[in-house]
Amino acid sequence: MEALRIIQDEHQSLAAILHAIRHMIKEIGEGKLQPDFGLLKAMVHYLDAYPEKKHHPKEDQYLFAILKKRTSEGAEAMARLEQEHAVGDDRIKALEAALHQYASGARDGFDAFSQAFERFAEFYRNHMLLEEHVILPLVKKYFTAEDWAESAAGFRENADPMAGTGDPATHEDFQRIFSRLVAAAPAPIGLGGGPYKAD
Repeated sequence: MEALRIIQDEHQSLAAILHAIRHMIKEIGEGKLQPDFGLLKAMVHYLDAYPEKKHHPKEDQYLFAILKKRTSEGAEAMARLEQEHAVGDDRIKALEAALHQYASGARDGFDAFSQAFERFAEFYRNHMLLEEHVILPLVKKYFTAEDWAESAAGFRENADPMAGTGDPATHEDFQRIFSRLVAAAPAPIGLGGGPYKAD
């Protein structure tokens, strides 16, 4: 069941970033924190570079595709999840556009970014709940030993971003990105050493 552990670890990493952004937006809105646009852009970049570009394709190939071979149970939920994966670029582009407007000084930029983020975060909350409450129990029920082995091998291709993603020449180094996010983010979500410094 290594694949399930990896999926849940990656969901926790995503939830941590969403929580951090929500906390920062709240603090900015209350006048307790000045916006660190470099940090916000790095966090939004992570949401695109890992969940959208790496995590979702692994779920499609090494979870849903295998499960479909074993059962038609959960077909409607899988179809919905696959459709949500397919339009991920639109979702992240809307969030990036709202952040760009905010960083560019648009009059209603903060409110627009805050609303765009809440839509994004609510989507992901519901998306992950559907996966964890409907699909993962079916995986436990129907996967064979061979299915588990294939799925685990596929999910290991891109390791948990908290531990890096392999060769930095071919994969983005998420361990380094997370380290910088933690160093720059305000307490209690980070060490408060901001502003965020990209390479």
